[in-house]
Amino acid sequence: MKPAANAVAELIGSEAELVAASLALGAAESGGPLAKAEGDLARTASDIRLPDLTITSLRALIEAGEDPLGTAFSIMRSAEERRAQGATYTPAPIVRNMIEWAASKRTPCRVIDPGVGSARFLKSAGSVFSKAQLVGIDVDPLATLMARANLAVAGLGHRSRVILGDFRRFNDQVDGSTLYIGNPPYVRHHQIDQIWKEWLGIEAAKMNLAASKLAGLHVYFFLAAARAAKPKDMGAFITASEWLDVNYGALVRSLMLGPLGGKSITVIDPTAQPFPDAAATAAIATFEIGAQPKSVYFKRVDKLSALGDLGKGRRVHRDRLAAEGRWSHLTRTAEKPPEGYVELGELCRVHRGTVTGANGVWIAGEHSVGLPESVLFPTITKAREVFDAHRGLLSASTKLRCVIDIPPDLDQLDTADRKAVDRFLKVARAMGASSGYVARHRKAWWSVGLRSAAPIVSTYMARRPPGFAINKADARHINIAHGLYPRDHLSEKAKRALVDFLQTNISQKSGRTYAGGLTKFEPREMERVIVPSPDLLTGGVAL
Repeated sequence: MKPAANAVAELIGSEAELVAASLALGAAESGGPLAKAEGDLARTASDIRLPDLTITSLRALIEAGEDPLGTAFSIMRSAEERRAQGATYTPAPIVRNMIEWAASKRTPCRVIDPGVGSARFLKSAGSVFSKAQLVGIDVDPLATLMARANLAVAGLGHRSRVILGDFRRFNDQVDGSTLYIGNPPYVRHHQIDQIWKEWLGIEAAKMNLAASKLAGLHVYFFLAAARAAKPKDMGAFITASEWLDVNYGALVRSLMLGPLGGKSITVIDPTAQPFPDAAATAAIATFEIGAQPKSVYFKRVDKLSALGDLGKGRRVHRDRLAAEGRWSHLTRTAEKPPEGYVELGELCRVHRGTVTGANGVWIAGEHSVGLPESVLFPTITKAREVFDAHRGLLSASTKLRCVIDIPPDLDQLDTADRKAVDRFLKVARAMGASSGYVARHRKAWWSVGLRSAAPIVSTYMARRPPGFAINKADARHINIAHGLYPRDHLSEKAKRALVDFLQTNISQKSGRTYAGGLTKFEPREMERVIVPSPDLLTGGVAL
């Protein structure tokens, strides 16, 4: 249970008081000697004396299974501040389910939470595994003081070790089995030091795996667990679900099929608030080191009460998983369309827009004045242009910007156009357009290669369901939109009815929601949306 925020705020009003409360509850006597930074933090609150009634109330809340210290921490530090260190605390129902899964497997002699926070996982594990050593690791000295206090009040301080440090540096071994459990910090790649990005590549290579420098911090923790663990160890991590699909998540997917011994993946929709202050889809991954199961269980829930046994769900053979580039769709039970309805993919191919590699260069502007109209293409470059299409109809291109798409063979241009293009290419090269990753992998660095105009266009990432529009403007689209290309001829009436249906019948649940609340629809996900058949679209049947 989570105590009411206003009640906790009445007990603890500042971070200094939170430190003082943690010390009064026994932080200094629990979890091993204080690290220097913890001691320094303790001294900043040495002159604060909280009322005995406050300490008694906090102790009673902790003994009742609540976490007033963690709640106070979440009040005092905004979600934005905590996000910098990935400090998102896990709701009690999820903690219990993950501990129950571990208890159903074996009794570990040690439990490690690599991002301990206020010790929600360790406190729960300590009550279930009565003899296990409890190890919590965190980079934030305030978090480790809270963890020490919670463990002390729970009577677990004598078998706890709280480390102020980085789990990636942890490699202590014990003879018995270890349970790795917790909520690894979610920090995006641009906030990760280069030295750690090198570490990720080196350590992955030792396992004959590839790693991307675009990986978030949670990926590092999966690798660190695989690196530190030994056969018969087990684990359960809850993270943002991005790794199921994004390219940088390939390392986690490979670890689950290899060194980690993945057992199950349970996806929790954001409506269940798996991360209370981050509207994101969560994934609980369970694993047993050394296991080589033929199948992995996949499940999806939209409320925490439906979590149930984490080891249950749809069985997916590991050979299929090895061949799949994305996994989140495997958590969805195949939906049998009603009579007369089909998957959108039966009617249309869905293609994402072209990646320019440098919108500042390839979207026309002052830097491109003088280019011939033959290389300028009105293009959808903002999702808002689709959302704002009147009644789902993009009727004119006059308000759209142009994308510069020069043919790979410059010799096909006439003399005047060639001179104008050559002048522009000098400017584009000076702007760095020729050296970017995308440009270097094109047949000709100057040729963006726009797709043909799609009859129907859609957005695919927003904090709302996607928008759709009939593309009467004959506009191209870059990678902020998808294009829907009918497999067979669709009449104007059918396209109109299809867009009207899609505008009102796709929910965010059909996509994947990331940290920050953005819901994304990959092309294959959009193709699985159920829509009326062409006969229903044009036959006057109520939709």
